[in-house]
Amino acid sequence: MRTVFHQQLDDLNARIAQLCERTGQAMADATHALLGPDVHSAEVVIAGQGDITSECTQLETDAFTILARQAPVAGDLRAVVSSLNDVADIARMAALATHVARISRRRHPDVAVPSEVAGYFTEMGRLAVGISQDTKNVVLSRDRDKAAQLGTDDEAMDDLHRHLFTKVLDAHWAHGTTAAVDVTLLSRYYERFADHAVDIAHRVIYQTTGQRQTGSSASS
Repeated sequence: MRTVFHQQLDDLNARIAQLCERTGQAMADATHALLGPDVHSAEVVIAGQGDITSECTQLETDAFTILARQAPVAGDLRAVVSSLNDVADIARMAALATHVARISRRRHPDVAVPSEVAGYFTEMGRLAVGISQDTKNVVLSRDRDKAAQLGTDDEAMDDLHRHLFTKVLDAHWAHGTTAAVDVTLLSRYYERFADHAVDIAHRVIYQTTGQRQTGSSASS
């Protein structure tokens, strides 16, 4: 019975890891759409969210089935519950990538962000994709040291978010209210995307050590 349980849990983790990679690709496409601008890439991201949402729903169903049939306790129960929370974070990451794509599509054929801040979003997109890939690897390896390292990229994303907020509030901002709102929202989407990935990494640390991590929560 325990062998079957662990096989099912390994399958859940593998599918969660794959979804981490897919959300990273969605954010890469959304960033390309934003800075291109490329309305086709935006449409791909928006259309693809439904597939990710469907997979998340199936994962949740499978996790609840494991709970009902296997009745895990202690560390095993913690692992399944953590998987459910991971799926919820991934669904939010996909939604955030879609938000970026929607702003890009709304402003097409114009670029939604002024050229003076475009470099910030290039870097935020790069960080988001890297964080997604690292999160995938952490979910598969259960390596707590690699999980802890994700916080470094998250801090870099937070720094970019703060710098952009300062830019928008500067008295010399010359791009109007609409651009200011777009930049503020977009920056927040990238920052929260990274927070959700780090929350997944924190759960890996909790599962392997029993110690809760403090720092990012995407709900804040």
